[in-house]
Parts: sequence; C-alpha cells; structure tokens
Amino acid sequence: MAIPKVEELRHAVANEPNLFTGAIPKKDWQDSFTEFKEGNFAYPAKPEMVEYHKFPNPRIWSPTDDDWKLPDGWEDIILQGLKERLGKFRSLKVFMDICVRCGACADKCHFFLGTGDPKNMPVLRAELLRSVYRNEFSVGRKILSKMQGNRPMTVKVLKEWFMYAYQCTECRRCSVFCPYGIDTAEVTMMLRELLHLVGVGINWILEPAANSNRTGNHMGLQPHTFKENIGYLVDDIKDITGVDVHPTFNRKGAEILFITPSADVFAEPGIYTAMGYLLLFEHIGLDYTFSTYASEGGNFGLFTSNEMMKKLNAKMYAEAKRLGVKWILGGECGHMWRVLHQYMDTMNGPADFLEVPKSPITGTVFDNAKSTKMVHISEFTADLIKHNKLKLDPQRNAHRVPTFHDSCNPARAMGLMDEPRYILDHVVPKWYEMNENCIREKTYCCGSGTGLNTGEIMELRMRAGLPRANAVQDVNQRFGVNCLANVCAIDRATLTALMEYWLPPTGDDPMATTDVPVAGISELVGNALIMDGEIENRDQGLRFEELVTAETEG
Repeated sequence: MAIPKVEELRHAVANEPNLFTGAIPKKDWQDSFTEFKEGNFAYPAKPEMVEYHKFPNPRIWSPTDDDWKLPDGWEDIILQGLKERLGKFRSLKVFMDICVRCGACADKCHFFLGTGDPKNMPVLRAELLRSVYRNEFSVGRKILSKMQGNRPMTVKVLKEWFMYAYQCTECRRCSVFCPYGIDTAEVTMMLRELLHLVGVGINWILEPAANSNRTGNHMGLQPHTFKENIGYLVDDIKDITGVDVHPTFNRKGAEILFITPSADVFAEPGIYTAMGYLLLFEHIGLDYTFSTYASEGGNFGLFTSNEMMKKLNAKMYAEAKRLGVKWILGGECGHMWRVLHQYMDTMNGPADFLEVPKSPITGTVFDNAKSTKMVHISEFTADLIKHNKLKLDPQRNAHRVPTFHDSCNPARAMGLMDEPRYILDHVVPKWYEMNENCIREKTYCCGSGTGLNTGEIMELRMRAGLPRANAVQDVNQRFGVNCLANVCAIDRATLTALMEYWLPPTGDDPMATTDVPVAGISELVGNALIMDGEIENRDQGLRFEELVTAETEG
C-alpha cells in the first residue's frame, strides 16, 4: 500500500475527523466495529513460525477474512488463559482493577496523536481487556454488568484485541502520566500472549524470535556470517583510521562477554555504531570476546510472551557461563535493557556465577548491576571519560550538530538518561536538547518499536512517529540540528525511516536521504577517538564522510 505524501499525511493528521481533532464519535466505542484493510495491520505469522514456537493453531489466514479459522472452543481457551495469568501476575489484576478512567494518559500516546482513534487512547485500549475481565471475573459482574460496560468474549472483541494490541509499542509513556502508575505495556503484553493461545500473532515478531532461538540472533546470521560481517567492519576501520582492531570470538577465559543487537553488525546505520565499539575496545585494550552463539542482545520475547522472553534472555547467560567470563557488557539496545532491568531476576537470575562488574580500566564497581552482572556500554564509556581514560577530539564531529533521542526502554525502564548526554558533552563540539516535554522520562517513542517495524504498516508508523519527528524538526529549524543520536538499534532503523519521510533532504547533496541522519552514541565516540598509530591528519569519519577538522577548516 502506497504511503501518502508528507503534506497530505500531515494535513490528514491535523484535520481529518477524529477524536483528537474534536470530532465526536457517532457511536459508543462498544458499538463500533474494527475494519481491517491493507495498511492498517501487520501480516499474520506464517504457519511454520507458529509451529516452530509450538504455538497452537498454525494456519494461513488474513485479518481481512471474515473467518479467522479459530480453534473450537477458542473463547474458553482465552478465558482460561486470562484466569491463569490473573493468578500468576499480581500486577495484571491490579491494573485491571484500579483504573478510574481519568483520561490522563489519552493524549500522551503517540498512536492516539497520530491516528485520533479513541481506541488508541491507553485507557480505552486497556478497556478492551478490562471489559472482558469484569464480565468474567469481577465481584459485581452480574449486578453491575451494563453499568460497568462489561462484555462477553466474542469474535468482534478478539479482532479488536488484535488490531490495537499491535498499535501499541509498549513504550510506557502513558504510565509516566498515570496517577496510579498503571503500566499499559503490561496490558498489551497480556493481550498478545492471550492471542497467541489461539494462533493469532504477527510474523515480524515470531520470525525474528525463531531466528534468535535457532542461530542466536534476530537476523538469522549463522556463526561464520556474524564473524565475517565484523571482519568487514574491521577492514573499513583499517581503511579509515589506519588502525588494526582485534576482536575475538567464542574465546574462553576472556574477562568480558560483549553482546550487542545483531543489527549493529548487519545494517546501516547500526554498523557505524559497531565500528565505534571496536575502536573503543582497541583504544583501552579491553579483554573481551564476542559470542557467535549469543549474538543478539535484543529480545523479541518481550513482544510475544513471558516464557519466550525468559528463554531468549537465558541464552546470554548460558553463553557467559560456558565461556567463563567475569561479567557482560551490553551494546546500544532498547528492549534488551528493559528485560534485564525489570524481568531478569524473577525469570533467570540472579546470575551468581558471574562477578559484580568492575571496570578493568578505571576500577569502578557497577553496583547497579550487582544482580544482572551486565553493564550498558554508555555507562561504561561515561565512566572511562570521567576518569580521563580516553583521548578524544570532539572537533572530529564538528560536521554533526546532534540532538538526543531518549530511547523508551533505556530511559523509562532503566533510567539511562544522564550517561549518553555526558558522553555527547565530550565527543561533539555542540548539541541541543529537544523540548523538555518530550525527552528523558517523557520521551516520545520512535513509533515502530515492539515488533512493528514492518513495511506493510508504513503509514501507521509514520503517523505514530510524527510527535517525535515534529520535535526533531523544531531543533533542526531553530539550531541547525543535523544528527539524531540515540542508544537503541531499533531506533536506528525506525528513526531513519521516520526522518527520511518527515524531514527529507533540502540541501544539494544528491546522496542525502534526510536532513537529520540517525547515529548511535558509540559511533560519535569512535569518530572522536584519537587512536595510537592512526593515520596522520585523519580526514574521514566512520561513514567515510569528510571530517571537519582544524586542518580542513584552515
């Protein structure tokens, strides 16, 4: 499905009749029906992917079909699944019971801002599940049924669940503004988990999860391919800097196991971030190794089910144990860090066979990682800078004027907000913050996370990403910002598409695809590092772009 032109979509978001632009719905939300059409849903999971994960009811089906080929007794399967989860997850029952429908979350959701669909208000998206919960499990369900808005489990309800569970990126911005702290992402996770009980899911999530389980990474890269890809980056670093870097793979006895998202060694612009890692580790002489079997930090289980999340997280720790490392250093990822900080201990931890992480360069003990034994690359790098262990020339990034996008999971799930900014202060001459209402814990989502980074819903993604794009456009116009820095592999992919759409190139460069390219923080670190033995008067950045140094300016 073709996506509208920029001005057409901008006009549609601001003017088409919907709840956000002031139009009052003609029907009660319970009386409106979900309409599936090409462009507003992600493609269903392939039967072989459903079978691989041992999920029930593998088949070929389409959301546009009247008959979804659900199994016999599917209603009871869903309700029994909900009952089991209410008993297992105390938070789910709390979130079902305490919402007072105040609406504080409504205009905080990027999907509601981009679509105006009332069912994309977090309060109403969760009500799709709450209404069934109250009908089946609340104390006053029979007496107060109509007054409470209770609903039986029907095909219509199931289709709503599928539509709106996959129009939520589990970013948790709404929870920041909820007076009760309801985590709507947890509600979305439960909706998706229940849908999988009857074979309703999307391929863009199940296939990467299958790849990760089979080969160790989402991309499905075999061990030799993973190693070869890093080898290509090593060659590029040599051409650009004149420096040989020496990564190792599956090396037993290394002090540190380094795990990063596989996209960082596979696709632009992530590969430039990976080059930054390699230069940093060579610069400080770090004793580390990659694993070609646990070659993925991301965890698509977070978007699927708690059991799959647990299984995919466990592989990193199994490999750390096999290799006999002391602790784990993690790359720039988003959902990897939410899993680590919010679920690791109750699922796989504590990792007592590893040591509390201690920097071999500065001696800093990372007590915050005492349980997980895993440190974020930005924490590690910021500590190196603080202790003056890096030789940096920020002028090498003078051609970049960044702003910083707080990735949802590192910011809201682990509180990683100051360290990337501290790094930016030392690796670029200047950078600018976006509006205070859309950074740090209030950050807007990229609009395509939680497994929604798929081409068939591109218009929906661009709508959802508009609040972030508007904030970037603001600093681009006011301060000349020309780089969107972040610490998330999914962001590096999704924000690139977002910037190319909403901020297309306006200059004379025929190779440019946007006015604001996306970069990982570690790429900027790699550019700024002064390496021993490097080419004299180095004049290229990690993208082979010309560096604006004192020499070139003169």
